[in-house]
Amino acid sequence: MTPPHFGHSRRWAILGVLVLALFGIAMDNTVLVIALPVLSRDLKADTSQLQWMIDAYTLVFAGLLLLTGALSDRYGRRLMLVVGLAIFGVGSLLTALVATSDQLIALRAFMGLGASCAMPPTLSIIADVFDADERPKAIAVWSGTSAMGIVAGPIIGGALIEHFAWWSVFVVNAPVVAIGLIAVVAIVPESRAPGHIPMDLFGAGLSVVALTLLTYAIIEAPGFGWSDVRILGSIGVAVVLGAAFWVWERRIEHPMLDLDLFRNMRFTAACLSVTLSFFALNGALFLITLYLQQVRQLSPLDTGYRFVAIAVGFVVMAPTSAWMTTRFGARVTTSLGLAIVALGMGLVNTLGIESPDPQVVGILIVTAAGIALAMTPVTDAIMGAVPAEKFGVGSAVNDTTRELGGALGIAILGSIANSAYRAGISLSGIGLGAVARHQGEDSIGAAARVASTVPGGGVVHERAAAAFTNAFNLASAVSVGIVIVLAAVLLWSSARSRADETAAAGDVPVGELEPRFALVPSGAGERPE
Repeated sequence: MTPPHFGHSRRWAILGVLVLALFGIAMDNTVLVIALPVLSRDLKADTSQLQWMIDAYTLVFAGLLLLTGALSDRYGRRLMLVVGLAIFGVGSLLTALVATSDQLIALRAFMGLGASCAMPPTLSIIADVFDADERPKAIAVWSGTSAMGIVAGPIIGGALIEHFAWWSVFVVNAPVVAIGLIAVVAIVPESRAPGHIPMDLFGAGLSVVALTLLTYAIIEAPGFGWSDVRILGSIGVAVVLGAAFWVWERRIEHPMLDLDLFRNMRFTAACLSVTLSFFALNGALFLITLYLQQVRQLSPLDTGYRFVAIAVGFVVMAPTSAWMTTRFGARVTTSLGLAIVALGMGLVNTLGIESPDPQVVGILIVTAAGIALAMTPVTDAIMGAVPAEKFGVGSAVNDTTRELGGALGIAILGSIANSAYRAGISLSGIGLGAVARHQGEDSIGAAARVASTVPGGGVVHERAAAAFTNAFNLASAVSVGIVIVLAAVLLWSSARSRADETAAAGDVPVGELEPRFALVPSGAGERPE
């Protein structure tokens, strides 16, 4: 009988180092949002340049994840983490020398390269040093840290901008990265795939271009429109290249991504659940940010303070998620988590123009708690389905689904809200000129600018706030429907897969089925002390 494996002797210290490395990367995108007004003034950046300061990071990050995950398996996960942190830290420091918007956009892309190198190893190293019993606990900490980094961005960024220059929101990463690099080298063990498996360069190239084009289309669709030739062309080419990637990976002896994993409905369900969770989280954050700043007229920093509620939801529920995953299995835990997410998004529909802070905070806590409950079991299922030599690729799959889900949440729900706003707003009959009226009816942000520059701006704000609140409620209702329908499909697929496995196993108890292809933590159960 094979003796039980209890993980690396320094596994909890290793987790602490990985959490430190992850926090700065998770914080980076939201810390920039708070600085956009100052960047517009100091660098004379137009709206398109401000958007690309955010998008350049996301585009490079999401597009390279599968490649960097495969490279970490091939050449060493700790090595890739060190390289990624070094690139990220250097990029953060160089922002202090930026003189133009284009320079900052280029640096943001460079930092996205660093993040894409560093992010997959954090999860793959966790999967390597923790055994199956403790892995859900470690993943819960990993997921909670990612969420808290997102929440901390606006708060830390707002405090820094109030006292220092805009570049301080990036330079603050440097000491964290320096400490992280020293700790990684000193504490984190190296791990890689055994042997010398050839690198699938052609497949890697196909995946990079396809994911980059798909991410670009999702990011740019709200601005250009989903029917724009650039969006349709990007999606079309991404689909063609994705199909070519699928065919290529099926034919070669050593594929970068083992596509047979997706024949297992539980692995596929786990990937889609991650996408669904971050669709809801990022979509809700985007809409509530606009609601608080444009309707309630709060400052970015005050908005950030309210987002602490998200961290509360994660901190409270993440330990419960790990316990429930081990005790009841992933299907029950994920089902309950997605149900709570749907409840939270449904409660968003109750927000009005004068809704009090406790209502907003409560909604954020409920939504975050649902996502925290669902994230641990599905992430554990993804990592449990891949062999140890492919942990880097498995982590990259998890990270890619997170990024695409988040981008889709902002794009789809943002497009719905903006379309509903345009259909529901009317600024006629209050003495506005044609240009001002057209601008105010185009978006809630433009209406806020019009309201601040014309006589009788209060009426403009009242009408725009009412129209956006109605549009906001419609988008949240649509998101509830999406979450419920997809969750039902995922649960049906998982249940069918489990029934098929049970039938194939004959009289073998469910708990003794091959753990690698089960949406439950492999080896779950009692552990000897």
